[in-house]
Amino acid sequence: MIVILKFYHCSKNPLFFRLISVIRVPFFFVHREIKKLVTDYSINHLHKFYYFAHMKLNEKIRNKKSGILTYGFTPPKENNTPEKINEIAQSHLSRLGDIESIIDAIVLYDIQDEKERITEERTFPFLPTLDPQFYSDTYLDSIDKPKIVYWCVGNYTTEQFTELVKQNQNDGSDRYYVFVGSASDIPNDLLKLSEAYELFNKHQVNSMLGGVVIPERHKVLNDEQHRIADKAKNGCSFFVSQAVYNLENAKDFLSDYYYHCMENKTEISPIIFTLTPCGSEKTMHFMKWLGISIPKWLENDLKNSESMLNDSIEICLDIFDNLYNFALKKNIPVGFNIESVSIRKKEIDASIELTKEISKRMKK
Repeated sequence: MIVILKFYHCSKNPLFFRLISVIRVPFFFVHREIKKLVTDYSINHLHKFYYFAHMKLNEKIRNKKSGILTYGFTPPKENNTPEKINEIAQSHLSRLGDIESIIDAIVLYDIQDEKERITEERTFPFLPTLDPQFYSDTYLDSIDKPKIVYWCVGNYTTEQFTELVKQNQNDGSDRYYVFVGSASDIPNDLLKLSEAYELFNKHQVNSMLGGVVIPERHKVLNDEQHRIADKAKNGCSFFVSQAVYNLENAKDFLSDYYYHCMENKTEISPIIFTLTPCGSEKTMHFMKWLGISIPKWLENDLKNSESMLNDSIEICLDIFDNLYNFALKKNIPVGFNIESVSIRKKEIDASIELTKEISKRMKK
């Protein structure tokens, strides 16, 4: 059997061709060569995917790669008994073991009382938690993943913070931090965010520093791109958002940040957006208290849903699809951090399933 073979060429992708010639050849020859071409391309694609999947977190950040996936939670409360803390830690280890192979890092939050910032009564009473670095080193050491530790720098004096930074460099391992400024005015003897950056850059050795990005603040002040650029100059190499339920706010920030970097010819730092399931009106109220923007129409739909938790997961996946595709088209490096702001088992389990699904979608 003789077939007409049209030759095409493209320098970027061997599966898409530009016509360069037409010849007549036996069918068996065409079948053999096309099979070889597709096989070679598939193997090359798999090699690239394998390399990315096994890149260390610091390599992904430094190389401005999209697709970073993390899982975040808050350490146990300080007032728990040692037995209870061990019990909670075992639950964390069990859940993390289920996703350890698909995430790049664990995010551990440091919380602060924000009663001066918000006059509305807190949904859940504020109770101090264990220091996230202590909890990581003491209870989560068996999880072989980097830990991104939040520090509320306004809780420390200059001397306390300097000593803390030095202590956490002694083991020589790579460490990752996100500094959070005070939610309100602080006494003069406590540390400001700008001072924390200065001290960190003076004393750190093996650590990588991240910052907080808040699309809701950008909606009001329209200056988040400048804040991120300033933090990058202070040593921040990646940024993590609070939970996203307002897609337009997040896209507006990304767009303004992208064009700011294009205009100023600066590199775009990886932006890690946080997603969290919502399974009850009480959880929703707490999310709003935290400053998470939920559009009115979406709030109405969730409140009147037959399954708020399942619908919120679908919303999170829609937000992921929209943000991820929007960013990829502009070559903006984005990742995602999955968390549960609730201590309810159903919502925590849902956050684990959400992590798995987003991991699958990232690989497509």
